[in-house]
Amino acid sequence: MRSSPLPRMSRRGRVTIGVLVGVFVLFTLLGWGVNAWTDWLWFDEVRYTQVFTGVLATRLLLFLVVGVGLGLIVGGNLWLAYRLRPRMRPHSAEQATLERYRMLLSPRLGTWIALVSAVVGLFAGLSAQTRWAQWLLFRNGGNFGVKDPEFGVDVGFYVFQLPFWRYVLGVGFTAVVLALLGALAVHYIFGGVRLQGVGDRMTNAARAHLSTLVAVFVLLKAVAYVLDRRAMLLEYNEGAKLYGAGYADVNALLPAKEILAWISVLVALAIIVFSNAVMRNLVWPGISLALLGVSAVAIGGIYPWAVQTFEVKPSARDKEAPYIERSIDATRSAFGLDGTKSTGYAASNLVPPASLATDTSVVSNIRLLDPQLVSETYTQLQQVRGFYDFGSKLDIDRYSVKDKTSDYVVGVREINYGELTDQQSNWINRHTVYTHGYGLVAAPANQVVCGGQPYFVSGFLGEKAQEACSAPTEEIPAQQPRIYYGERMEADDYAIVGQTGDRNVEFDRPTQTGGEQYYTYSGEGGVKVGSFARRLLYAIKEQESNFLLSEAVNENSKLLYVRNPRDRVEKVAPFLTLDGDPYPAVVNGRVLWIIDGYTTAATYPYAERVNLQAETTDELTGRGTFQLARENVNYIRNSVKATVDAYDGTVKLYSYDDTDPVLKAWNKAFGGDLVLPKGDIPAELAEHFRYPVDLFKVQRNLLTKFHVTDPGDFYSGQDFWQVPNVPDAPDSGQKQPPYYLFTQFPGQSGPRFQLTSAVTPNGRQNLAALVSGSYVDGQPRLEVLELPDQTRISGPTQVHQQMTNNGDIRQQLNLLSSNQAQVQYGNLLSLPFADGMLYVEPVYVKSSSQDAYPLLQKVLLSYGDGGSYVVLANNLNDGIKQLVEQGKRAGAGSPPPSTDDGGTPPPSGGDNNNPPPLTGELADAAGRVQSAIAEVKAAQASGDFERYGRALKALDEAMTAFQQAQAAAGGSATPSGSASPSASPSPSASG
Repeated sequence: MRSSPLPRMSRRGRVTIGVLVGVFVLFTLLGWGVNAWTDWLWFDEVRYTQVFTGVLATRLLLFLVVGVGLGLIVGGNLWLAYRLRPRMRPHSAEQATLERYRMLLSPRLGTWIALVSAVVGLFAGLSAQTRWAQWLLFRNGGNFGVKDPEFGVDVGFYVFQLPFWRYVLGVGFTAVVLALLGALAVHYIFGGVRLQGVGDRMTNAARAHLSTLVAVFVLLKAVAYVLDRRAMLLEYNEGAKLYGAGYADVNALLPAKEILAWISVLVALAIIVFSNAVMRNLVWPGISLALLGVSAVAIGGIYPWAVQTFEVKPSARDKEAPYIERSIDATRSAFGLDGTKSTGYAASNLVPPASLATDTSVVSNIRLLDPQLVSETYTQLQQVRGFYDFGSKLDIDRYSVKDKTSDYVVGVREINYGELTDQQSNWINRHTVYTHGYGLVAAPANQVVCGGQPYFVSGFLGEKAQEACSAPTEEIPAQQPRIYYGERMEADDYAIVGQTGDRNVEFDRPTQTGGEQYYTYSGEGGVKVGSFARRLLYAIKEQESNFLLSEAVNENSKLLYVRNPRDRVEKVAPFLTLDGDPYPAVVNGRVLWIIDGYTTAATYPYAERVNLQAETTDELTGRGTFQLARENVNYIRNSVKATVDAYDGTVKLYSYDDTDPVLKAWNKAFGGDLVLPKGDIPAELAEHFRYPVDLFKVQRNLLTKFHVTDPGDFYSGQDFWQVPNVPDAPDSGQKQPPYYLFTQFPGQSGPRFQLTSAVTPNGRQNLAALVSGSYVDGQPRLEVLELPDQTRISGPTQVHQQMTNNGDIRQQLNLLSSNQAQVQYGNLLSLPFADGMLYVEPVYVKSSSQDAYPLLQKVLLSYGDGGSYVVLANNLNDGIKQLVEQGKRAGAGSPPPSTDDGGTPPPSGGDNNNPPPLTGELADAAGRVQSAIAEVKAAQASGDFERYGRALKALDEAMTAFQQAQAAAGGSATPSGSASPSASPSPSASG
């Protein structure tokens, strides 16, 4: 008897392998089960279980259908190949070699086929379940009401149907190829296909089987050609540098695809007929396949290339014009640019008008606090404890206080677990004591006090503010100021809250008497973990035994996790792309996080395709804002406004674009009530909605090209714009971020809270246009103020250079930036006013001492072309007055003088290197300045911030007195010595 080709494994070895496999499967299933159970509990807490069950059921359905289907196709063809094996095989060395494999497979052939089918089905199912989003859109998608310009097919087919059909086609190709390879292998092993011996190399049964599979593959190729015709409207047109089918595609490649589809059908029929009914060999089928390949190269490749090269390129402007127009129209529609209101703005006034001093719509609302710079100031002045944190960038919102609407710089005093000391960061303290932050801290964006500090009006730790530099009482009161959910929370920053008895253990806030107040969470949020089963469940999930052993976990305990607002919304609505800049707001006495959600698509015909990460990256990315994923899209809508309650974690999704077909499809997929209708948005909440940052960046970047609507002009590209780099660091390559302003632009009926950005001509630095986004009656509004092509008005980078390179201003800036301090520039604001341009740039000074923070010390202002009228003033009011004075002198025929800080013209004579000695009142004033400078330095060294503020105020008063004495004496002498920062305005100065 012939021995088995493979040695048998011992019984002990089989048992060992079985035990190891069983343990592996057990722990895999246990981990999956724990994650699934805890996910269910979390979704039940936030009351969005339909998302959990809907996604899970869809994944399982796709896994089973595709996995089982592909496994059956492959397994069925393997079984059929075995059944079609020849009963008698000619003797040959080849067959003798294969006999050992036949002996191995034959006794357990069913087991082997089942194993191969299971492996194929497993991987196919795992791949298919990731397509759950495509399937849900395929099932629930509707029409857009817009037809593509080539076939007249509704755009909904491309967005909802085409992606899934292409995936199904790919599954079909995979199934046929695997079945063909597997069947060929079985036929070869069992003699149906031979490489040696006399007679036919392939039995009739094997030939029929394999040729049928090849014919099915070719038929699938015909279907692929049909789908490719539609997909051509999504491809890149190299000739026009746009997306969508161009002249050569429509007139050459499109008919070529149709011809190739019919050729594929004929080839499939020829393969079946000639292989099995006529000649019963593979010669003619092989010739048919070769002809298909030649046709694909000639008809689908060479012919379109010839049309593009010899017909389109010599006159591309005219040939591509209709297709460029299609791309322009589709892009403007897909990205919400078609409603953009473009207005010409001459900006012909180069002289500061007198109305600057009396304006109440623009000047009075100019924002000077930079949310990126003053975050350090908030942290130092409002931190109180080292583990509190405001993040690296604050947010801008607007509030109506005392019947006046203004924009405010807001930040949330959160727990930063990374700042806990070693003693504080043990498990008990980290998860049961330090559970929450406290208060939303706000300050008017156009007001500073106490030597350049923000004027805090909310977020106080007691009933009244303790500092003299803050409002006496809360002006933006929050009935529940505790912050359990915030941006500083990481994935492992869970909190266990809830106690038995009257003992409070959660650190709440320090008291005014120097003690500490404790608190017990009473909100509805959190998963109950009082039972042993729940404690065991989360002990396994978090791999933490303290859930079972610690007395801090009791029968009333709740577990708060997924505490980052953006992560919560992303988990509840996985189909949304979320804006990278969530912001807090006090709504009806509660602190809510507001997150903008986008619905996107990548298959809108003829629309430009952009990468969200690349388009939204600028100077602030990663500095308090989240970086978006590398997602390619050619359709986007701000369809959802999501909120997360900072106290109990309640998540709500509100529809903000009821017309968006993509949102309608998703809402239908999850039962129809996942997203609340727009009419349910509370009026108090809607007041805090703002134009989303990342959407604006994408639209602004596209408008740099797609503001041009004439195809010929678009092809030439001469009128394209670009987004300027950061004005104070143009060589960094980082784009200037847009900025929020509460202001009024020309053509607007009143001040609006709007997101604004300046753009410059492509390759130049002068100002081309101002783009703004705002809400009008609850609807998004994009507006463009377009300057003439040959404008003299400078762009942001030029203006910053012109202002800071002014001789007198440069000297003063050098005094501010000594060895003990550095100058930092805030947002450079470009404001259209009185048919001219007003530029405002706040100047901060940050001492080099430990724990120093930036203070607003000066304001740079310019009007006109950016270089003629420039001042560096102590505050905004003084700067406006100086600009107006310069304008008056210019109107009287005098050229604008080069001004110092006080607006006094330089002396007509004198030795600048050896100034005359000071006498009289001027000497006394200079002495007071020197004393004030010494006090500022001493206050800096002491680290006493209150003393530092008083010293700065004293220095400001001394400098003012010196300037008055200087003006009276008619000279321009300056006191010797310098302070780290310069003086700044006293309380309540506008800027």
